[in-house]
Amino acid sequence: MECYLDNSATTKCFDSVAAIMTQVMCQDYGNPSSMHMKGVQAEQYLRYAKDVIARILKVNEKEIFFTSGGTESDNLALIGSAYANCRAGRHLITTSIEHPAILQTMQYLEGQGFEVTYLPVDCYGRIRLEDLEYAMRQDTILVSIMHTNNELGSLQPVAEAGRLIKQMNPGTLFHVDAVQGFGKYRILPKKMGIDMLSVSGHKIHGPKGVGFLYINEAVKIQPIMFGGGQQRGMRSGTENVPAIAGLAKAAEEMYGNLDEDVNRLYALKQMFIDGVTQLDGVQINGLTGRESAPHVISVSFRGIRSEVLLHALEERGIYVSSGSACSSNKPGTAASATLRAIGLDKELMGSTLRFSLSVFTTEEEIRYALNALYEMVPMLRRFTRR
Repeated sequence: MECYLDNSATTKCFDSVAAIMTQVMCQDYGNPSSMHMKGVQAEQYLRYAKDVIARILKVNEKEIFFTSGGTESDNLALIGSAYANCRAGRHLITTSIEHPAILQTMQYLEGQGFEVTYLPVDCYGRIRLEDLEYAMRQDTILVSIMHTNNELGSLQPVAEAGRLIKQMNPGTLFHVDAVQGFGKYRILPKKMGIDMLSVSGHKIHGPKGVGFLYINEAVKIQPIMFGGGQQRGMRSGTENVPAIAGLAKAAEEMYGNLDEDVNRLYALKQMFIDGVTQLDGVQINGLTGRESAPHVISVSFRGIRSEVLLHALEERGIYVSSGSACSSNKPGTAASATLRAIGLDKELMGSTLRFSLSVFTTEEEIRYALNALYEMVPMLRRFTRR
């Protein structure tokens, strides 16, 4: 059987998403900037998508801007706001376990003369609010903290951080990368003090190549793409209407039955953890239960290289990851910054796999994966010792 447990990398589209995208690509295919009826039909999909997302976040429709995905949303949020507010200061804050779309953008901004503070995390991958408080300065113009870590499933105290930031400096902008959290949690930017929020479609059973950035209407930000002036000049380029329609449909599906789906994911996650920890030399990284995300499990298998076990599982039709999908397949890539940040033993860094679930994951898949691990792990250890 096929057992797909790499849902933090990407997810299978809902059938309803594929259906509406086919409708838009093959029938309602007009350019939303055109003035004729085909263009009007296309524009209606954009308006509907904004309405769906705005209702989920409880924000205004005009505060939603569609992008090509989480990476572009992160880049626009960080670069656009840093450049627009540099006269007020050049100090930025983020964490040491952010996605490369944040960390590499921060490194770029450092090269442009900005100063970046990287907050450490505890052994579970969580920042300490006292570290954030200590790092805040009068010239801090932006703080970027991810909602849910993509490797550990650790949750950051986003609401508490938002309150702290605004209490210390109301002018400091707060950006949250919610690529792994949206669709699993109810995230309310205005209530949580979030000024900008990044989301990607393919993590919530929508299409690849689409996402959105929420930007509070009071935020001072400048575009980083120029052209036809679409989306009020904030993100030029003809809108990807089929993908945007699919993104909206996926968001509707995810939040239509959220509580029940999340409860089932937590049950499946615990089932897997209970089973895999019966093996000797196995360590779960990060917190478990409701203190962590419902879909991400980081497991270290002492004495076995992650790539070896990954491909052994693949031969059984079980698909997992050795880390972030954006960097785990790059030859020569350094050990995971996240695993280093939590102080994981060096030997375990190269022996860690990520198992990630979705609404499509079944108990049968979990049992199948566990049975494969029960057989493979002892065998691979014996082979390694020879």
